[in-house]
Amino acid sequence: MKKILWYLFCFFCIVIGLYPITYFLIDREFGLLAFKDPELLQKVGWNIFFYGHIIFGGVALLIGWTQFSTKWRTQHINRHRTIGKIYLGSVAISGVSGLYIALYATGGFVSSLGFLCLDIIWLVTTILAYTSIRKKQILQHENYMILSYAACFAAVTLRIWLPILTPLAGGFVPAYRIVAWLSWAPNILVALLIIRIKKI
Repeated sequence: MKKILWYLFCFFCIVIGLYPITYFLIDREFGLLAFKDPELLQKVGWNIFFYGHIIFGGVALLIGWTQFSTKWRTQHINRHRTIGKIYLGSVAISGVSGLYIALYATGGFVSSLGFLCLDIIWLVTTILAYTSIRKKQILQHENYMILSYAACFAAVTLRIWLPILTPLAGGFVPAYRIVAWLSWAPNILVALLIIRIKKI
């Protein structure tokens, strides 16, 4: 069962990590962008931050899961460090970009606040993971990385919850307001539980 969950976890990380490619292959006004104001979609500044968020967020999601294999990490420590640096840079770009586009989130203030909290948690936990490994605090580094990737994994859980909640909440917008929080808050709770179990 543990192996099945691991493979399922990896599958979602890879698929959603590659998902931003679709915005370059087909008409981008689908999914989440279908509910955006056409004027907003024409703004250069918003587009820069939007693509910065989805491209580098996709990279972070795509490579981050590899860091949680103890066996692989031990055998390939240099690759682990290289991937860690790429993840750090990707989170920096995607997280900062996310802070900006969160202000224009569909659903107004409730959605914006939810995504702002997510981006702040993602950035802060990633910075703490970096500073702790610089101090050779390995356990703290591992714990902060678990929290960081739990925030990153919101890209996956958002796409799981949204189609489920849309009919239940009576439409996309009310569902999106809920998902702005539900996509990441349970992830963080699970991460905290994992960290606690590790201590036992």
